[in-house]
Amino acid sequence: MPRQQIVGGGLSEDLDLNYARAGFHHQLEPGRRPALLLIDFCEAYFEPTSPLYAGVEAALASALRVRAAARAAQVPVILTQVVVTPGGFDGGIFRRKAPVTACFERGHPLAGFPRDLTPEADELIVTKQYPSAFFGTSLASTLTAAGIDTVLLTGLTTSGCVRATCIDVMSHGFIPLVVRDACGDRAAGPHEANLYDMSAKYAEVVDEAYALRYLGALR
Repeated sequence: MPRQQIVGGGLSEDLDLNYARAGFHHQLEPGRRPALLLIDFCEAYFEPTSPLYAGVEAALASALRVRAAARAAQVPVILTQVVVTPGGFDGGIFRRKAPVTACFERGHPLAGFPRDLTPEADELIVTKQYPSAFFGTSLASTLTAAGIDTVLLTGLTTSGCVRATCIDVMSHGFIPLVVRDACGDRAAGPHEANLYDMSAKYAEVVDEAYALRYLGALR
């Protein structure tokens, strides 16, 4: 992300220098018991006529490569999807704030996984109604029971459900590795800004090559 100036309260300095001086972006070392999350890859983001179309095909392609490496290393793969009842009764405030989440009503043609992503029989599917994959689900208990110490995050969108899930990964005591190439958003600005912020405060942000090396070393 390009360097920016912070201006306000009498402060005007380079963003990277300011964050470094404060001690942000401290490096996290991943553990030896990871799981892989594919967050909300659904047809709504890939169908050009959809109101949520985001042009994130490259992110899905990257996530599929990471998934293949995870499966080869016998690392658990978990897929998430938003599913709300027709009419949105269980959509809560999220539905009121973003009515476009009507695309995720059960049975809606845009709610399913895209054609390039077919869940395997041994892959866990977590359904949720809110941005984080942890809110209102048993995901934290599942990961803890399995002895997981690290979670690789891929998915959509970077500024929405990926970020919300990332914060909860860290909050529940797992090491978050956000795979930047395998995450996507509808614009570069929110994508890069949220990757920068997650790197500063919550997670280790890595590229696909790093993720593949990490998973390969576990085989």
